[in-house]
Amino acid sequence: MEGVTKGVNITDSSYNNNKNHIQVSNTKKPIFFYVNLAKRYVEQNNEVELSALGMAIATVVTIADILKNNGLAFEEEDHDFYN
Repeated sequence: MEGVTKGVNITDSSYNNNKNHIQVSNTKKPIFFYVNLAKRYVEQNNEVELSALGMAIATVVTIADILKNNGLAFEEEDHDFYN
């Protein structure tokens, strides 16, 4: 996973107490539920953290791409996710 989008941190952690955190599942809700929720978090707080495990990681990447295409996020180069 390369890059961070404006206010969107993509992680694969299983738990986070951050109020801007969305734990994505690819079986519980439709993808646009997460897209709209992430848009709302970015608009309200200028950031959102998306996380997923396993097969849902691809869903997080898709959500980040949609946010990027809508101008709510941008990609940064050379970001280290495992500080």
